[in-house]
Parts: sequence; structure tokens; C-alpha cells
Amino acid sequence: MQINRRQAMTVMGAAAAGLAAGGVANAQMNEQGKKAPHAGMLFPGYDADKGEYVQAPLPYAYDALEPYIDAETMKLHYSKHAAGYVKGLNAAMGELKKARDTGDYGLVQYWSNKLTFNGGGHTLHTIFWSNMKPQNKGGGGDPTGPLKRLVEKSFGSVDAMKKQFTAAAASVEGSGWGIMALDMMSGDLLIYQAQNQQKLTTWASMPVLVCDVWEHAYYLKYQNRRKDYIDAWWNVVNWDDVAGRVSWHMAT
Repeated sequence: MQINRRQAMTVMGAAAAGLAAGGVANAQMNEQGKKAPHAGMLFPGYDADKGEYVQAPLPYAYDALEPYIDAETMKLHYSKHAAGYVKGLNAAMGELKKARDTGDYGLVQYWSNKLTFNGGGHTLHTIFWSNMKPQNKGGGGDPTGPLKRLVEKSFGSVDAMKKQFTAAAASVEGSGWGIMALDMMSGDLLIYQAQNQQKLTTWASMPVLVCDVWEHAYYLKYQNRRKDYIDAWWNVVNWDDVAGRVSWHMAT
């Protein structure tokens, strides 16, 4: 069953409240004069006033996803690893601006690679944090409503989607991500892998659900048991956030 614009707007309105509750207040007016999610609500990783990329505050405490994701991992992951991508992204942007100003493009390949690597890391981590919420506040379970119907249309069933996503994320070669994305051509959901954060990317697709399978995301608790980590991660998936992302992309 295809989700139409009206259905997308309906689920978007419900998801908007959850997205705004994360502390991001940016909004725009929809056709009915009501507040609708702005892109900044989905990707609160850029400060337009400063003209630079930033880390949005983590939407929960470091220990809020226990016992599935431990507090120490969350602290290191957010404050060290993810923060490093923001720093690297801003540095790449600065060096590319310098190249334009001076006309010296001798290192453009190097800095372009740094831009995509760090930019991919910052974008995917920004989605990853809000893709999760504590189980005692509604995390986990299964998608409902229009999102569930889109999942069933795309994969046959919610269970089939979860099994494919888990298998894809668990089998990433080296470091990377499992990604479920909205394909802007077909309107269906796709599941694919990303090595590092930019390789194997599928163009014209918008990530709506991502699972970080770099070892720093799980090694302290799960060691080399990546699949155990992914199985546990399903218990804290924020389906309201996923629904909001799908409906926003469909409605814009």
C-alpha cells in the first residue's frame, strides 16, 4: 500500500511533537498554517549563526539506554568519536574555502575525501542519536500506522525488515553502518550497508534508520559480538523519529 501525501502529513504531525521534544525548536508553516517539522529538526547539526557544524545535545542521559547500550560507551561515543567528525568536517570546509580563495587546488582530493568521510560521520551520528530513546519511554517494539504499512509494502513484513537489516548491519566489512533509507524514486524503503560512513552509498535515498557498527559503538559491552549488539539495539529504536523522517521527506 502506497502512503500518500495526506497520510504522510498526518503521521508527520504526530512525529513533530516527539522531534520538537528533543530540544530543537526550528519550525516552518505548512499549508494549514500549523507548525511542521523543519529540516533542522531532523538534522540539528549545523549552527547557521556561526556558520559551522555542531553537535546537538544528546537527547537523553548517557545511561538512559541501559542495559542495551552502556553509559561508558555512550559517553565515549558521543563526546569523543562523534565530536571528532564535527571537528574534521569544519576543518575540511575551512581548507576548501581557503583553496577557493587562493586558487590553489593541489590538495582538493585530500580535503574532498575528508569532507565526505567526516560529513558522513556527523550526519549519520546525528540521525543515530535521535533514532534511539529509552525503552521505558517508548523505545523498541515495532513501527505502527503508515510507517508499518510502508515497511510491509517494501519488505513484506516488519519481521522480514528487521531480519534483513540485522543481517546487513552484522555483515558490514570492517567498520560502517546498517541503513534503512527512503528511496526518493520509488517511494519504498531500502536497506543497505555503508562502509566507514560514505562508501557504498546509494544516491537519491534518505537515511531514516541507522545503526552504527563501528567497534567503538559496542566493543566495551559486547566485544566482538556485533550481532548481539544489534539484537539489543532494537529494544531502544525510536519509531516515532523514523516515522517523522519518512513523512517529512515524503511531504517535501
